Amino acid sequence: MNVMIFLGAIILSGNFVGLALAGQVDPVSKPILIAAASSATASPSARHGGEGAEKSSLTVTPDYIMGPEDVLEITVWKNADLSKQVQVRPDGRISLPLIGDVSAVGRTAAQLTEEISARLKSYMENPTVSILVREVNSYQIYVLGEVNAPGKYPLKSKTTLLQAITIAHGFTQVAARNKIVVFRFGKDGEGLNKIKASYDDIVLRDGSDQNIELKPGDQIVVPSETMVVLPSR
Repeated sequence: MNVMIFLGAIILSGNFVGLALAGQVDPVSKPILIAAASSATASPSARHGGEGAEKSSLTVTPDYIMGPEDVLEITVWKNADLSKQVQVRPDGRISLPLIGDVSAVGRTAAQLTEEISARLKSYMENPTVSILVREVNSYQIYVLGEVNAPGKYPLKSKTTLLQAITIAHGFTQVAARNKIVVFRFGKDGEGLNKIKASYDDIVLRDGSDQNIELKPGDQIVVPSETMVVLPSR
């Protein structure tokens, strides 16, 4: 039996934020998240929902954090020229008419709606923008370098750094396993943060804090011993 879920309207500081989720709950359907806002809305805190659940259950709340490759349908009320469907680029941004590039990674639909509305105020009075998440493609991690099966892997539940190495079939013989680097998008998708980790520290020493929980879009790089010993230029 199909189930239709609606999340009602939320009133924040006298401004309207409408959040609705429409989707059929079955094994093959994808949930869709919609956020709509007038030109100024309060920004909710950004956090992931349903940690440890399957991918489908992680996408059914207004707190869904957008990532690379997600497909968004952005509608500006009464302005077809500014309305378009876009895919979040690998750099975490989208491009829109008039306002150019906007950071989408690390934000909820409501937060992105707020920024787009604010920037459009320079060109029109009281713009009303809605964002619909058409496709959720960003629950992926990338394991690169000296692992036996490098590639892109889906995140279906909580995954640690060691689990990701295992998923990629472990290190090669020339892997610099104590020089692992995780590249992660910064706050609001601005830049990349570099997180260093040592396999031996995690397994043999008191370095369990280095066995971080991965986030969508994380890029794990395992360099070779040859790369590590090469002199810098």
